[in-house]
Amino acid sequence: MPLERLQLLLPFPHAPGYDSRDFLPAASNREALAWLGVDWPERRLALWGPAGCGKSHLLHIWAQKVGARILAGQTLTDQPGTDQAVGGLAAMPENAAVVVDDADTVGSETLLLHLLNTARDRGLHVLLSARTPPSRWPVSLADLSSRLRAITAVEIRPPSDDLLTGLLMRLLSDRQLSVAQSVQDWMLTRLPRSPAALRQAVARLDRASLRSGKPITVSFATKVLLDDEFAVADEDEVSMSGVDACSDPPGFL
Repeated sequence: MPLERLQLLLPFPHAPGYDSRDFLPAASNREALAWLGVDWPERRLALWGPAGCGKSHLLHIWAQKVGARILAGQTLTDQPGTDQAVGGLAAMPENAAVVVDDADTVGSETLLLHLLNTARDRGLHVLLSARTPPSRWPVSLADLSSRLRAITAVEIRPPSDDLLTGLLMRLLSDRQLSVAQSVQDWMLTRLPRSPAALRQAVARLDRASLRSGKPITVSFATKVLLDDEFAVADEDEVSMSGVDACSDPPGFL
């Protein structure tokens, strides 16, 4: 076994990367890219779409380009002293921009309303991601509902065949997996048509191949992914390899 493959046996997670050069352009995300290159009504924009369609990757690309602070919806809190790395609301910047990934998972309506009001008062641009447009989020606070309805929402549609093919090739390359074209064709035909499914599939094949020492063939992939009741994890960017769906967007503002 080559040395570089042996190194993958070490118990380190396969960390996501969000380089703009790893983002594959496609019709499904063309509108989102265009919106990232202009100013937004009320300085607010939401990107929405299914799991694994590239929302988090786009948010990170834009945040890096404009110097925005990134907060995670699942862990966002208003507790004093909370570290910004886990989503403390105190980490909101005084100027420029703020990004909230998985904004529809913020646990408190009051907290989300406070975030939007703070961003407005500071003149911050706000970029959100979610599974559905903000206008459809089930909220009870009237003030929050009106603010969410006013946010411009852009859909990232399900991926095309070309995008999935390119994504699979990149996922395999990132993990240094040599997989025959017949196996790739089988995966694209038999697995759920989503980037999240491909990411999880490649990660599982990689682990199974390392454990068994066997090459990844169609029969091997069938056993690992189908006979083992393969199911897509219900997370937006779980097991990400650092590739989603687009290229470097045009300059902001």
